[in-house]
Amino acid sequence: MNATIDSGLRQQLEQYEQQHVLQFWDQLDAEQQSSLAESLSNIDFAQLGELFAAASSESSWAELAAAAKVPPAKTLEDFANAASFAKAREKGLETLRGGKVAMVIVAGGQGSRLGFDHPKGLFPIGPISERTLFQIFFENVKARGAESDTTIPLYIMTSPPTHVETVEFLKQNNWFGIDEKDVRVFCQGTMPAVDENGKLILESKGSIFRSPDGHGGTLKALEVNGCLADMEQRGIEHLFYAQIDNPLVQVCHPALIGYHVLSGSEMTSQVVRKSEPLQKVGNVVEVDGVVQIIEYSDLPEEYARQTNDDGSLKLWAGSIAVHIFTADFLKRSVANADSLPFHRAHKKVPFVNTEGTLVSPDAPNAFKFEKFIFDLLPSAKNAIVCEVDPAEGFCAVKNAPPAPSETPQHVKDAIANLHRSWLESAGATVADEVKVEISPLFATDREALAAKIEPGTTIDSDKYFDA
Repeated sequence: MNATIDSGLRQQLEQYEQQHVLQFWDQLDAEQQSSLAESLSNIDFAQLGELFAAASSESSWAELAAAAKVPPAKTLEDFANAASFAKAREKGLETLRGGKVAMVIVAGGQGSRLGFDHPKGLFPIGPISERTLFQIFFENVKARGAESDTTIPLYIMTSPPTHVETVEFLKQNNWFGIDEKDVRVFCQGTMPAVDENGKLILESKGSIFRSPDGHGGTLKALEVNGCLADMEQRGIEHLFYAQIDNPLVQVCHPALIGYHVLSGSEMTSQVVRKSEPLQKVGNVVEVDGVVQIIEYSDLPEEYARQTNDDGSLKLWAGSIAVHIFTADFLKRSVANADSLPFHRAHKKVPFVNTEGTLVSPDAPNAFKFEKFIFDLLPSAKNAIVCEVDPAEGFCAVKNAPPAPSETPQHVKDAIANLHRSWLESAGATVADEVKVEISPLFATDREALAAKIEPGTTIDSDKYFDA
């Protein structure tokens, strides 16, 4: 038996000129009607209207870029300085040993761009072992905890399309050796999209199209799913943040944590030195004492190409989505509704037309609304950036062949090359054309590996170093 729509909800739809979403109401069964009504009742129509109507800020980017410089940074020279590195590393180890560090991994993406119809975290990327992205991250967290004689709680953020399969996969693999009580898997929020007239989009006759609210949704999701409260109960003071597509992340690196703590930073961001002016990474800059990110698509080319007197890029710091936050800063940010603004993106979104037919558009037809975690930078006290060599900490898997970069083979080669360099710096000889791979359960970094490899060791066939 069909139900009638609540009069208050119908009035709200009429007020915001969104009543078209009920055009198939009489064709829905009672369960479908109830689901649609509940979905509509959870939409903030006033906010959605404001987001759609928001004026473009593109005209301000040139003015911002003109005043931009790179903020205070710990560069590779600092990491190469033995005394500076040792002091930072010891402080980081002290912080880890005190049980004050947790990790969050943003893992809501699908592997569709890789031709992989599963959550991206399930993608096999080990050059020899075929370990998945999830296994690599979990082993890193477990190993860092073991070498610090502590537990590093792990928080995994999924999205509605990936949540169930992710949880099932992690359970089937026994959480890759981490105690289940120390892992929390939670789902990020969603936002409805609107068409180019500001109208809600039907993805079926009885459902509204919604998409994940961006990696900035991590903040609210941590709060509403009880993760921030769990951190407080555990005495966590710092949260190490990374995204699942970069298996080279230096997970809970002691020196990086140490520089963060010693600098009194509320938000530390790891960056790479851009390989060319127009590299597609966010530009970490400081304007009038405020640290922020200008997306590559928003940075006018003339400013992207600006150089210093020695010919080096003026705006050299490219974001790789690796951050460390203080827990107090995150709690303060949650309480501030304006800490993370929404961004509008013009995208292709399939929709049900007035005849009830699903249409897949050939061109962008809708606006999605997302939040970005890096927008917390301007409100963070003493925000700093720390440079990492891309070969040591950044190679994300994003594209299927024949893309020129960020393909699975590109990333597998980067892992093997990094581990070869660890072995060679420890005094081993690795024959040409030989692939090597090192599980963090064997060694977390080149310093740890040096204590396990006998100088003069020769490796003349492919080898996977496991626990």
